[in-house]
Amino acid sequence: MEHDRGEPALPAPRGPLSGGVEDYLRGAGRLPRLEDVARAAVYGEDLQLALYLCYELHYRGFAGVSPDHEWDPELLRTRAALEHRFLSALRSDARVHDSVDEALADLLVEPVDGTGVSHFLRDEGELWHLREYAAQRSLYHLKEADPHAWVLPRLWGRAKAGMAAVEFDEWGGGRAERVHARLFADLMTDLGLDTTYGRYLDAASAEALVTVNLMSLFGLHRALRGGLVGHFATVEITSSPGSRRLAEAMRRTGAGRAAEHFYDEHVEADAVHEQVVRHEVIGGLLEAEPHLAPDVAFGIDATGFVEDRFGARLLADWRASRSSLCAPLERETTHIS
Repeated sequence: MEHDRGEPALPAPRGPLSGGVEDYLRGAGRLPRLEDVARAAVYGEDLQLALYLCYELHYRGFAGVSPDHEWDPELLRTRAALEHRFLSALRSDARVHDSVDEALADLLVEPVDGTGVSHFLRDEGELWHLREYAAQRSLYHLKEADPHAWVLPRLWGRAKAGMAAVEFDEWGGGRAERVHARLFADLMTDLGLDTTYGRYLDAASAEALVTVNLMSLFGLHRALRGGLVGHFATVEITSSPGSRRLAEAMRRTGAGRAAEHFYDEHVEADAVHEQVVRHEVIGGLLEAEPHLAPDVAFGIDATGFVEDRFGARLLADWRASRSSLCAPLERETTHIS
């Protein structure tokens, strides 16, 4: 099933920052003051939604919003202030490793007694948990590979060739029906979810917004290309074992064949991608630009940090038998297998 490729509607604002950005995009108000940006909770819903709105103008934009806003100087100044808060917090909170080798070594170790989201979903998750997880992840998966593509013009040699090879797989190897965003839309259909692009922005938690904003932050800045490669490596290296558990969760709950297929596809593909990313993308980048090693390590650490926060939010809510969403999902429909 093809997902809607049109421009999504603007979401409901979550405070003065996101409200001010939306008013400006509609031509009905002024942008937030810089002092308001400085006071806002850096990982909170308002600042993260405001930043998401700014970033989305570089993807598909919003219905009724002029494309000219993508490079509006006043909006870019506001975005820069939001980004400064976000990046400064990440540099303070997410530093763990001193070297790329140490960061990669930790990624390659699978805990014997894992307790993350994919373990929960495999062992005890119910269909409503899977639906919430898919709804929040749709903010990324319906544009999977797009944030990482921005780094391609900023690489060369082995790094560029390796990155392009992995991205080509993410986009279906030239076959529209195998594009990973399309496969995720099929998964959503099995789970009775609306596949419209951006449909679940109102439902997404602040923690989910942070995970998507991190990719856009790294992708849109040439100076952060090392961080983007670190992010990409983290996604590809950790994807295969996590996807295997999620595929098992889909089978155990009877979610549907397309739901199983999306994660089965990632088990196989990402096991190969891991080798390409480590040896060609990271290896090629650091051979050409060894000074970017601390940035690659930071990208790995920042990705782990935001993903851990998202996972903690999901598990805390689910173990308390409450929804992890900020807005309810539509009524469940029967999936088609």
